[in-house]
Amino acid sequence: MGTLSHVGAPPADAGRSGLWSWITTVDHKRIGILYLVTGMLVLMVGGLEALMFRTQLAGPELKIIGPDLFNRLVTMHGLTMVFGGVMPITSGFMNYLLPLQIGARDVAFPRLNALSYWIYLFAAVFLYTSWFLGGAPAQGWFAYTSLSTSQFAVDQGMDFYVLAAILLGISSLVAAVNFIVTIFNLRTKGMTLFRMPVFVWATLFTSILLAISLPPFTVDLILLLFDRWFGTVFFDPAAGANQLLWQHLFWIFGHPEVYIMIIPTFGIVTEIIPVFSGKPLFGYLQAVGAMMVLVVLSYMVWSHHMFTTGMGPVVNSFFTLATMSISIPTGILIFNWLGTMWGGKIRFTAAMLFAVGFLAQFTIGGLTGVMLAAGPSDYQLHDTYFVIAHFHYVLVGGALFALFGGAYYWMPKMFGRLLNERLGRWNFWLAFVGFNATFMPLHFAGLYGLPRRVYTYSAGLGLGPWNLASTIGAYLLGVAVLVFLYNVFVTFRQPKAAIDSDPWDARTLEWSTPTPVPEHNFTHLPEARGLDAWWVMKESGAASARSTGRRQIHMPSPSCWPFILALCLITGSYGMVFKAYVVASVGYLAVVVAIFAMALESTAGYHIEVEEGRR
Repeated sequence: MGTLSHVGAPPADAGRSGLWSWITTVDHKRIGILYLVTGMLVLMVGGLEALMFRTQLAGPELKIIGPDLFNRLVTMHGLTMVFGGVMPITSGFMNYLLPLQIGARDVAFPRLNALSYWIYLFAAVFLYTSWFLGGAPAQGWFAYTSLSTSQFAVDQGMDFYVLAAILLGISSLVAAVNFIVTIFNLRTKGMTLFRMPVFVWATLFTSILLAISLPPFTVDLILLLFDRWFGTVFFDPAAGANQLLWQHLFWIFGHPEVYIMIIPTFGIVTEIIPVFSGKPLFGYLQAVGAMMVLVVLSYMVWSHHMFTTGMGPVVNSFFTLATMSISIPTGILIFNWLGTMWGGKIRFTAAMLFAVGFLAQFTIGGLTGVMLAAGPSDYQLHDTYFVIAHFHYVLVGGALFALFGGAYYWMPKMFGRLLNERLGRWNFWLAFVGFNATFMPLHFAGLYGLPRRVYTYSAGLGLGPWNLASTIGAYLLGVAVLVFLYNVFVTFRQPKAAIDSDPWDARTLEWSTPTPVPEHNFTHLPEARGLDAWWVMKESGAASARSTGRRQIHMPSPSCWPFILALCLITGSYGMVFKAYVVASVGYLAVVVAIFAMALESTAGYHIEVEEGRR
């Protein structure tokens, strides 16, 4: 779109091609794509783990895999889906879309943005190498003490868990601070808080949740690390420690974590439904307010995971009421989406199908959540497959379907290619049928008393048909993912054809840019003149404005130091796991050097010379 002129040394990725350009990039769009691709790969690994243990559970008393491998697969599946799959994919959408939707050229801290991704990538690799370097963790993704202390977790799996979780927390915290500062400081002219797209609000609320929920979990992890490595007794009941300390600190993070995964998908669905309903969002302020209330309530309900621990009727009653109150803001959001579709000219594209599927299945997950919110019923259903079915309806039927919808919706903007709509419909119906076949039977298996985290069950319990149906559904869901991957493969294999920069007649500013989006995002930063800023611009005729001439746009320089810093962190972590203290010392000392090098690195950047034209 123009020629490059540089301030200082030419940037390493000036040509925008080659592996080194991706390693050193600080472009929020490229980092978003890295998150999306990596998150999808990790998500597929987690899905394969699920297929392995679902195969073991397909019938009673099977011996396909043993109890130890079963526990490790279940633990790694949970860690993978929560920390390595859903969160990074939502972060990919946030990275790519946030600056575009608020009319900015980049995030506030581009190099920290790159650092967040590289720490995530290396931490995920670090965690998965535990399979080959002493054994993956086997104590569940919640790692309850005393099971996770050195007395019972004697191999190095929990050491990998603790260090990987700390590193992933650092990655998430860096990203959260970056997004918060970007939203409050880099909004374009006229983009007031209540003109921001709902997805931007969702990003803000998610970042706030991360910033205030990760510290308690990090404290928990550090205390466990000290117990395992240095002989302290923070979680030793024989020394008088409170055995519930781990659970309280974990679930103070763990329950907001559910909303960290689901609120971004609220934002995605809220962007898709108005576009394909041909109407503005019904109740914009109410939708934003409902998400704000969810943020607050998510910190008031953590102990509903602990109803069976003997906290007493008064405490249980408080958390029952607090948990049930969550149905109010979620109900408001559901009516926002239904009200937007009501009377609209609905186009059932693949993206819209996934959004509607999200709405249906998230509602089911919410209803079963109300059942579990009541202390007496939770006593009966706690740690059964009913709980498994409930949170998978929220996080797979909800989050995963919204992420598929987001992929079909924003893929043209990201890559200048429209995914095949026919394959998209096959993708949706296979996923919809497969998902419900997988998790609806688990409600009944749980009601009949099947406990979670058991690798087999007796034939006399009559649970075989429910589990067989669930396993068949899991394989069908896997086929749906393969159809999506085939759709992507076929689309990218075909010759690239020019497409409209706004193929959906969308409403937000990312669709005002050329497709694919140029490195500098906007030649002129747009002015938001109302809610749905791009729609307002199109209606007023401002979208077609042209000017002539050339101008220079300043861009941040690429940097290799985020990559090097993350690599040094992982090197030090391997040293600590294997008690190779020389390696650990060298690795962590190199981290300090890399921090100073990144801080002292020139930020002069370079300029792109572009022809002035469409915004």
